[in-house]
Amino acid sequence: MTKTRVIKKYPNRRLYDTDISSYITIEDVRQLIVDGEDFEVRDAKSGEDLTRQVLLQIIAEHEQNGQPMLSTKMLSQIIRLYGDSLQGFMGSYLDRSMQTFMDQQAQFRKQMGDVLGQTTPWSMMNQLTERNMEIWKDFQENLVAGMGRTQQADPDKAAAKDKDTARRGK
Repeated sequence: MTKTRVIKKYPNRRLYDTDISSYITIEDVRQLIVDGEDFEVRDAKSGEDLTRQVLLQIIAEHEQNGQPMLSTKMLSQIIRLYGDSLQGFMGSYLDRSMQTFMDQQAQFRKQMGDVLGQTTPWSMMNQLTERNMEIWKDFQENLVAGMGRTQQADPDKAAAKDKDTARRGK
């Protein structure tokens, strides 16, 4: 069982990772998420759980600076659900939907790996490049071989030409 990593957030907004005894950035926290690390963010003074606020901050920064995933319409609809009788249902529905999506993505990646016999994107790219090179070499060899042949006429015409030449020579 893995221990949950504790990150302390100080009033000056700095984040301190207690596992590595060092200050980290919000981008470092995002990387922990990407790496699948279990962590929680606690207020350094009160001990209050601030994990959700930090996660929302990461989402807000990526929505602002990158290509947004959440449309304005979707965000507005989520805000409308706060205080609605469906608020509790919506949270669990979104959790289950996201988990289903992630499970399907993992299954798709596994199937693609099984089909291609590869486990990494680089090895898939290498295999595709090698296949393309083989096809290109075959194409070039066939092209050169086709151009190297003398263009012969129909075999019947060639035989008639030989007979005509022989007749003239007599």
